[in-house]
Amino acid sequence: MKALILAPFAEEALERLRQHVAVDYEPWTKTQRLWDPNKLAERIRDEDIGILIVEADFLFEPVFAVPNLKIAGACRNAPNQVDAAAATKHGVPVLNAPGRNNVAVAELAIGLMFALCRHIPQANAFVSGAQWTNPLADYERFRGRELTGSTVGIVGLGQIGREVAKRVEALGARVIASDPYAKDARGIRVVPLETLLREADFVTLHTPQTPEAELLIDGAALDLMKPAAFLISTGAAKAIDLDALAERLREGRIAGAGLDVFPGHMIKTDHPLLGIENAILTPHMGGATRETVERHSTMMVDDIERFLRGEPLRYAINAETLATHGS
Repeated sequence: MKALILAPFAEEALERLRQHVAVDYEPWTKTQRLWDPNKLAERIRDEDIGILIVEADFLFEPVFAVPNLKIAGACRNAPNQVDAAAATKHGVPVLNAPGRNNVAVAELAIGLMFALCRHIPQANAFVSGAQWTNPLADYERFRGRELTGSTVGIVGLGQIGREVAKRVEALGARVIASDPYAKDARGIRVVPLETLLREADFVTLHTPQTPEAELLIDGAALDLMKPAAFLISTGAAKAIDLDALAERLREGRIAGAGLDVFPGHMIKTDHPLLGIENAILTPHMGGATRETVERHSTMMVDDIERFLRGEPLRYAINAETLATHGS
């Protein structure tokens, strides 16, 4: 049996896996290729691949229908690109990596807060662009505010939202949250969204992409925010009306915004948000840390080793396949 790894993977985890099976390591981040599911199914069949691990590739029924595929993994919190029903139908357990990037995304959200309230990108451009020729000039221009003593409003108090809360509280911020599904707020004051928008100095979105989250922050919601408040989004890509946000940023009705997610994954090259000085836009890099890769690699190999020993799996989204079809 052979393993095909199409996700970025930690070397230590690869070495552990090589102790059990032959490994072809072709991460999409290096090959810049995402496989067509039918072509991938052909390769699995022709090369007798029994273990398949992906991150960005889509896994549909043609892949799971190949008899020699024994176990698959998607290095994601929520493996939305996997046809779990087809995997279950063909008896293939599918692993995922819940929580792999919680810390990374939370830290980026806080980084965006600091970058916005201390004007870090603008100050860097000022100095690196050789504009700092007078030691007394532009000091007032870059005067910011401190996160300590501010109110941070967290929209979506899931695992990432809680990581943000823990860190900003340690920095001396007051935390409030809005989440209709939060069962245990652990001391955090939970308020209606409208209250959060009115009170928060920083509004940070950590909602999953659900129908309820779509356009959660529309023009009317933006108008509830303080003129000196900042909006951060590393959660649902469709949660914010970006056109309305661009308008309010240009008019100075909101102090700034930091966004890492956009509808359709990439922001359009002619979008009105581009070129706005107080908008910091990053290329969906919230989970892009070495530690995220190390975490999902370890989770995958731990469960693959359990699978090979015939033990229960910790991260299978369809563990019932083992009981039905055996390992």
